[in-house]
Amino acid sequence: MERDDPFLSVAMITYNHENFVSAAIEGVLLQQTGFSFELVISEDGSEDGTRAVCESYAIRYPDKIRLLPHDRRLGVVENLNYVFEHCSSNYIAFCEGDDYWTDPLKLQKQLDFLME
Repeated sequence: MERDDPFLSVAMITYNHENFVSAAIEGVLLQQTGFSFELVISEDGSEDGTRAVCESYAIRYPDKIRLLPHDRRLGVVENLNYVFEHCSSNYIAFCEGDDYWTDPLKLQKQLDFLME
């Protein structure tokens, strides 16, 4: 499926976040914006069920989520660089795989502030 480049990318790195990554992904998906955005998840070869959770979301939301799975552990710095390199937009927001957003207008508010 081909899609237009998003206006903003949300970069997420994750490793062994099975118990938290659903909340992180849901927090991004609930964002209400006047612009297009994507979620790019770089899954760092987790040893728990993190990858399976991420894969299930990527399958359900192929127009929003791009999963970058790794078979070997990159480590935090290399994984972070990797996800940033694969973001498609000029604007990047960051959400760790064990963090979550509760405000559905978070991205819109941040972009509005940047554009002032």
